[in-house]
Amino acid sequence: MHDPLSKLQQIPASIAALADYESFARERMSEQVWAYMAGGAADELTLRDNCAAFQRLRLRSRALPDLTDGHTRLELFGQRFEQPILLAPVAYQKLVHPDGELATVLAASAARVGMVVSTQASVALEDIARQAQTPLWFQLYVQPDRAFTRELVQRAEAAGYQALVVTVDAPVSGLRNREQRAGFALPEGVEAVNLRGMRSLPPTTARIGDSPLFGGPLLAVAPTWRELAWLRSLTCLPLLVKGVMHPEDARRALAEGIDGIIVSNHGGRTLDTQPATIEVLEEIARVVEGRLPLLLDGGVRRGTDVLKALALGASAVLVGRPYVFALATAGAPGVCHALQLLRAELEVAMALTGCRTLADIGPDLLWRPGR
Repeated sequence: MHDPLSKLQQIPASIAALADYESFARERMSEQVWAYMAGGAADELTLRDNCAAFQRLRLRSRALPDLTDGHTRLELFGQRFEQPILLAPVAYQKLVHPDGELATVLAASAARVGMVVSTQASVALEDIARQAQTPLWFQLYVQPDRAFTRELVQRAEAAGYQALVVTVDAPVSGLRNREQRAGFALPEGVEAVNLRGMRSLPPTTARIGDSPLFGGPLLAVAPTWRELAWLRSLTCLPLLVKGVMHPEDARRALAEGIDGIIVSNHGGRTLDTQPATIEVLEEIARVVEGRLPLLLDGGVRRGTDVLKALALGASAVLVGRPYVFALATAGAPGVCHALQLLRAELEVAMALTGCRTLADIGPDLLWRPGR
């Protein structure tokens, strides 16, 4: 396999952290594409607070720890991972790089990081799988065309995907004003290729606001917990739900026999003024009580953020926008470099807080006033 590290000279020397990729990515995107990739819902309060909430948390260092044979390995659903970091599903990656998801999976394979592939990928799920040398999970939107949804599940299984991640927090799209103001539309040559041939909703549902939402055809076909039970009957793959922000939904997921939960507010792209994901993680972890893997996305920008999420109950985290910015800047080498930076930061943070392995990470690592 071609090694993305052979082209590290493409990466600007001034990039020392994930956040440094953002300005370079902005220069390489049109106003419309930047609005889509970087923007959030409404006033983008949740988008910003996902990062800010991590910054408000403080870590405690430990003195003279024994770090012999330390590592960051973990196992999820019988799959081995070298680090508790996965690439989150991001749609239409050809918007930022001509190779799109193929460049991303090349980097994920080189960095030995798992990748969650979006239903709305701009490359066919089978083509991504053929290039992968790392575990792949498939993110699924339950489509109004249920027969087509079944076919997507079957295609993912046949292609070798090892888990199904069902997005449950977007029965309708969020109102993303930044995109609206920029006039975002998919350019020619970029599409959700995995959805070719699907029956569409009537044109009257194409834009929220053109007709009433309640009582209209869009919500009439929106998925419910019934569809989760239906999906469970279709596949033996581990089934995760992505978009849980309320403890009652975590309880329901447990009752429905779901295999994993991803605490997510859709990167601040659906309902604005939600809390940050790291702020609700601990409450949901108390409900789950370790009975299934709990993951988190939203706002992870540093290795210390990964450590904080694990301290509050997550088994692993997913990163989204940062690797897309790296992809836009330097293709596969950029994504691989971004993942190297994040892993190095996590290892340093673990060493300085006295954690030899992920099993050593717990809530006592966090400094809290008055405790």
